[in-house]
Amino acid sequence: MTTRSTDTVAVIDAKGDTARMLVVLDQWVERGWLRALDAGFARFLWTEEPQAPPLLVLAAALASHQLGRGHVCLDLQATLDDPAFALSLPPDGPQALAAPEPPQAPAEVLAGVNLARWLAALDQPALVGTEAGNTPLVLIGTRLYLRRYWQYEQDVRAGIERRLAASAQMEASLQADSARTALDALFPPRPANATGADWQKLACALAARSAFSIVTGGPGTGKTTTVVRLLALLQTLALGAAAGNPLRPARPLRIRLAAPTGKAAARLNESIAGAVEKLPIEALPNGAAVREAIPTVVATLHRVLGTRPDSRRFRHDAGNPLPVDVLVIDEASMVDLEMMAAVLDALPASARLILLGDKDQLASVEAGAVLGELCQRAGEGHYTPATRDWLLAATGERIDAARIDEHGTALDQSIAMLRESHRFSAQSGIGQLAALVNAGDAAGVAQVWKHGHADLALLVCSAQDDASFRALVIDGYGGAAASDQLFGANGEPGRPRHGYRHYLQTMRERQPERDAGPLAFDAWAGEVLKAHGEFQLLCALRRGPWGVEGLNKRVARLLQEEGLIAARGEWYPGRPVLVTRNDYELGLMNGDIGITLELPGAPQESSVLRVAFPAGDGMGGIKWVLPSRLQAVETVLALTVHKSQGSEFMHAALVLPDTFSPILTRELVYTGITRARAFLTLAIPEGKPVLDQAVCANVQRASGLMAGFGSVQ
Repeated sequence: MTTRSTDTVAVIDAKGDTARMLVVLDQWVERGWLRALDAGFARFLWTEEPQAPPLLVLAAALASHQLGRGHVCLDLQATLDDPAFALSLPPDGPQALAAPEPPQAPAEVLAGVNLARWLAALDQPALVGTEAGNTPLVLIGTRLYLRRYWQYEQDVRAGIERRLAASAQMEASLQADSARTALDALFPPRPANATGADWQKLACALAARSAFSIVTGGPGTGKTTTVVRLLALLQTLALGAAAGNPLRPARPLRIRLAAPTGKAAARLNESIAGAVEKLPIEALPNGAAVREAIPTVVATLHRVLGTRPDSRRFRHDAGNPLPVDVLVIDEASMVDLEMMAAVLDALPASARLILLGDKDQLASVEAGAVLGELCQRAGEGHYTPATRDWLLAATGERIDAARIDEHGTALDQSIAMLRESHRFSAQSGIGQLAALVNAGDAAGVAQVWKHGHADLALLVCSAQDDASFRALVIDGYGGAAASDQLFGANGEPGRPRHGYRHYLQTMRERQPERDAGPLAFDAWAGEVLKAHGEFQLLCALRRGPWGVEGLNKRVARLLQEEGLIAARGEWYPGRPVLVTRNDYELGLMNGDIGITLELPGAPQESSVLRVAFPAGDGMGGIKWVLPSRLQAVETVLALTVHKSQGSEFMHAALVLPDTFSPILTRELVYTGITRARAFLTLAIPEGKPVLDQAVCANVQRASGLMAGFGSVQ
């Protein structure tokens, strides 16, 4: 094991020994502060350019490391202001104890270094460029990129700007009165006591006149309903224009629906069919044709773009564009920078791109927070007077004066934020808690538990306290303000809330007789999967006693002690598994959840195990898979908040760890809270201020994406 050198500080000297800096990087790897990949990249640059100074090698390692933490680049000034932020401190795992003596901290290595000195060290044209070229690193101002990610950022910005420019022509061709007729048919008059503007209607109008549009909003604000009516509006306008032009064939728009993960795609698949069926088409011309022209099948982005084995590139790109007129991407907060660049590259110049998502949710696991960055100003609106006047004519809706800005940008005019939650009422504790967390109001969060909300419970527990934790995971109860098993969120009195006992009992008690047909076993599997969706334990970390690894073992032990599962090796009846990598051969996507069930075997076999997954066909079908064919799955008695994105559970229990980590942010807590559809239990460690710390910490991802969006509409 490498030990700390007594004169390591010498490595920061501009003429110092770069080899010593590499020793420090190796020590950081051993400690878990840096990835081996990052140190390896820095060493590669040194072999390519032996004269590379220590501060350049350090910057290269940190720039690589930022990608693994979701950042697109390394902000040199921000790193000098807070050196510890540049590394994974503390690391998420036991490797923190790997070295007997702590290595030199980033603050020590950077002591005495100022921005001018660091920039001077990066003045190495063979390794660091400024835009076009083939250098491995790109320096823009104080932002240092790996070239590939600088190019992705350029491509995304340019792709959006081209569509924003095309929107001016699209707006000129769309008559406000034509939009008004269709929108009034799609949006029946609101109740007399309704207050404020109808933002769903406004969102449809904004998107209809733009080649690039975003509809953002929290859970239950009606994003799916809005996009279905938007698609109905677009098809109405397209078919109407064709009907009025004998030289134009009456062809509906080619629309594709996509989501980043299989789970998100399946969920949208289920909800969009119902929304299409409920469309108020009676007053629309060609209403039946319009409904028929709205797709209800949702695919993953990887499937839409066409994956290539062993390649980062897709089958569809600028040379082979997607055959679409409109592409809708749901859960867009999960789309990373590289994927967004691929989407924009594959879209025909004439196609519309519509993004749906919650701007306040966790960003993608990979580098970039595209939706969050694009929606930085969504809450304030920043609509120009011209946009306000057009929207009034097209919708009859008046925008508050506070949301008008004569200096609003072209991007501002393409974004609509839905503001009214139809899932959480004004009395909903989940809704109030989510809003307080989103606002970073730690004092308000502390007070919300005192109001006795029927859909909230706070459980204070410790790693040694099995009694209260057992009550939570087995039967779903315990905690302040929740002494019984019934809750009445949103006016639903007496609804039972569940833990994991519910799905395991459903598995045992509802299992068909051995000679029942396949349809009976499909129906049984559907019941078990539905029951499993009633409850999910969520956590922030992968490792440690409060991470996925520790909680999976702890919950499995409690379920065994309760006699609910009988683990027989890796696979056993009732084992829930999460797919962690797309498997196109099996038709399973990253994020899919299945349950291991026992089926009748051949006459010589008593039973066989199969894993039941929702077929994702919107019809409640079941996909049965041999366990041996699942190459990338993990037990999912506990699920990270990151992996839960795109999912909802009737009762979600969010467990926070007993020590603070950079992973704990208000975005993570907000995302975990809003996975709960009807009831939330928040489990926090006794005597630890991690909830307050998390609420006060927000995700800050280094990026330069917004540097180019400054033009006024």
